[in-house]
Amino acid sequence: MTAVDLFTGDLELTGRITTASNATFLGTIGEQSVVYKPVKGEKPLWDFPHHTLANREVAAYLVSEALGWNIVPHTWLREGPFGPGMVQLWQEVDPEQHPVDLVMSSEVPSTGWKSVLKGQDENGQDVSLVHEDGLQLRRMAVFDVLVNNADRKGDHVLAMANGHRFGVDHGLSFHEEHKLRTVLWGWIGEPLNDKEREGINHLSVALSQDLGQALTSFLSTTEIEALGQRCSNLLSDSSFPQHSGDMPAVPWPLF
Repeated sequence: MTAVDLFTGDLELTGRITTASNATFLGTIGEQSVVYKPVKGEKPLWDFPHHTLANREVAAYLVSEALGWNIVPHTWLREGPFGPGMVQLWQEVDPEQHPVDLVMSSEVPSTGWKSVLKGQDENGQDVSLVHEDGLQLRRMAVFDVLVNNADRKGDHVLAMANGHRFGVDHGLSFHEEHKLRTVLWGWIGEPLNDKEREGINHLSVALSQDLGQALTSFLSTTEIEALGQRCSNLLSDSSFPQHSGDMPAVPWPLF
């Protein structure tokens, strides 16, 4: 299906995701399955400007593309049955893979995983929040720092059968104030690798060129400037940051 078809083809709704905080629908454009979030279905938030979440989702896709890491599925704005909204290509996840998980603390794997926090379940048993220690999630963690993602839940990491990991639900991103909340804290203090620095450098350059201009359709000038500053800060520190500020370190619920 061509880009023109995705923008202008009939968007037919096939269902609704009732667990989402904002109105979220499943649909099709031709034979392509998509997710559709109409702007007028967004619930007002005290700390984000009203009716901007769809724009932020598209901005996240543009940043993902500039980094070259294919974190965010193809996302765009278009008209739909309930007015303009965000549309994103549907991704069929592998239900057998769990990149972010809650496990008994006594069963945390010794390799291949990072432990984020510990707590107790409803039975008083010690449990740990863990995530994969791999390239895909490392890059997603860097991406979340850059876009200032305030809502990286475990269910917002999609596991593809081929091993790829997509990140979705980026409506609470790009605030000019620090609001990072994520379940991907496993690499605190570890140095960025060369490829991660290369991606951030590429993003920084793109912000002064076509990307910066494109983002003006979706973010405020202050938010774009803050994105550029986060690029500079991360390159200067050259390591995964630790939690700071008054915001909780992780979103709730975790999934």
